[in-house]
Amino acid sequence: MRINLIPSIEYIKEEEMEGKNVVVIDVLRATSVITTALYNGASEVVTAVEIDEALKYKDENTLLGGERRALKIDGFDFSNSPIEYSREAVFGKRIVLTTTNGTKAINKSMRAEKIFIGCMMNGKAAAKKIIEYDKDAFIVCAGTYGKFSLDDFICAGKIINDAVEEKDVQIDDFAAAALLSYRDNRDDVISYVKNAYHYKYLISIGLEDDIKYCFREDVFDVVPEYRNGSIRL
Repeated sequence: MRINLIPSIEYIKEEEMEGKNVVVIDVLRATSVITTALYNGASEVVTAVEIDEALKYKDENTLLGGERRALKIDGFDFSNSPIEYSREAVFGKRIVLTTTNGTKAINKSMRAEKIFIGCMMNGKAAAKKIIEYDKDAFIVCAGTYGKFSLDDFICAGKIINDAVEEKDVQIDDFAAAALLSYRDNRDDVISYVKNAYHYKYLISIGLEDDIKYCFREDVFDVVPEYRNGSIRL
């Protein structure tokens, strides 16, 4: 099998995903939110590209989460901070999520056979999941406003590292670069991510705790999967 890395949503060619498996990454913060919410007992996560689309889902069992420019959307229950999605807040609830980057990346991956949600916190489990199915896979980095982002890149490198340690797989050059970046910086990933534009912006609006939360490795053994219109465990 072969693992290919897509460095941002602008590089997605949807027809190439036919029959392949995909892991979508938006480590800061959408895929970290999705993984956290489902681990904490949310019944499902529905992704919406636009705010108006998300608002249509609102009912007594549905909570709205998301951001624009990393800030909470007026009238929503949550921002895009995974720390907010505690078991007490989300257990048994449907979450509808709309974000600047991550939900768009998921939407553009719909032609894949299977879509998994990856982040640092479930990286090893995500790697095992794509190895388990033993077919060519794409790792899709959401990026930041359509552009390459170091934070997603090193997260992809972590998942690729865990995959190649599990099985002898082929990887493309982008994947190899991400793998080497992770291996060179695995002892202090945060120092690497400090060079990212998105990191600096989140710090500027007071979200350092979110960054620390999202870059914990392998604290969850669950891999959310998109199927039949929503993301579930």
